[in-house]
Order: sequence, then structure tokens, then C-alpha cells
Amino acid sequence: MEQPNLSYINQLSGDDNVFKQKLIDVIKKEFPEEKQVYFDNYKCKNFKLAAENVHKLKHKISILGLEKSYEVAVNYEENLLENNTAGKEEFENILQTMTDFITTL
Repeated sequence: MEQPNLSYINQLSGDDNVFKQKLIDVIKKEFPEEKQVYFDNYKCKNFKLAAENVHKLKHKISILGLEKSYEVAVNYEENLLENNTAGKEEFENILQTMTDFITTL
């Protein structure tokens, strides 16, 4: 499985370490909240809202340089919109990988 990285954040921030830290802080704050809302909606079988949550989480996936995982999220989002849960385990594994990475920042 591919690993999250800060390449995109480093590219965006250049030599501005204050801006880089602000981006990291936003991810550290928003990601756990967005992830929990996804799990809550999925648990309630509200797949349309869960798909919207996946859509929001895709941005964090992209920012952390997870290109293949982004494609997994795209497919999973489309499945959820059709009340199909295929891709759930792979997507949630991505979320766990991201969680593990974010806790090291």
C-alpha cells in the first residue's frame, strides 16, 4: 500500500514553514472530524451522506500524496451513491494509514 507523504504540502508551501505548519494543522484538525462523520453516516446506512463524506476526504487523500488511494476513493464514492458498499474495506484501510501518518506529524 502506498504511504502518505508531505510532498504536495512541501511543494505548496515552498520555503514558508509557517504556511506549511498551518496546512498540517488544518489536516490534523479536520481529518479526524471528517472521518468520524463518515463512519457515523455509514453506520446509519446513510450511503448518500457517506458518499459526500468520502468526497470531502478525497481532498485530504490527494494532499497527502496518495494517488492510487484517491482512485479507490473515487470508485467507492460512486459505489456508495448506488447503495453499493464495494470498496469499503480498502477505503477504510486508507483512512487508517492516514490516521497513523497524521499522528506522527
